[in-house]
Amino acid sequence: MPPADTILANRTTTRLLDALRDHRNEPAWTQIDARYRPVIRGLARQFGLSESDSEEVSQQSLSEFVKAYHDGRYDRTKGRLSSWILGIAHHTTLKMIRSGKRAGLPGATVIAEVADEQQLRSIWDDERDREILARALAAIRDESALDDRTLRAFELVGLRGVPAGEAAAQCQMSVDQVYVARSRVTKRLRTLMEEMTAAFEEDS
Repeated sequence: MPPADTILANRTTTRLLDALRDHRNEPAWTQIDARYRPVIRGLARQFGLSESDSEEVSQQSLSEFVKAYHDGRYDRTKGRLSSWILGIAHHTTLKMIRSGKRAGLPGATVIAEVADEQQLRSIWDDERDREILARALAAIRDESALDDRTLRAFELVGLRGVPAGEAAAQCQMSVDQVYVARSRVTKRLRTLMEEMTAAFEEDS
């Protein structure tokens, strides 16, 4: 049986939105928060906000989303949910920057103010992919089908760039076994990331 986190991560946006029609559906709201908060926080960080200010932006953005969704302001026929939330997050980030509360990077204000839709989507997608990779790796580590040595070999060679010979010595495996481990985990990781990405953007 897939881990609970994997099931939640693969739950499509459309199914989540359907569940959100019930204001008392806390699991659905929790999943929306878990899915979008890290991406919004990453977006704000890219525009030079501190970690604490970025967290505040994500909280304000999600609060605005909740209110707007309850008010019926989201129209699925006019675009993806992620695009709508991206607009809220960008607006909230600009408000934070202009408030003078931040201690951000030089030029970040100008970049945030002139960023066009394509630039915003590119930043959003990068942050989304970063979060999906983290979730997929966490899911793989929970899978009983993969033993610890296989995962260790993949992490050394595939993630840290350790030479195969050195990884083999650390994992007490042959070099061929290290390559097999990397290939096996990479294939599983790619499948999980494709599933999670499709679920994330399913409402397009």
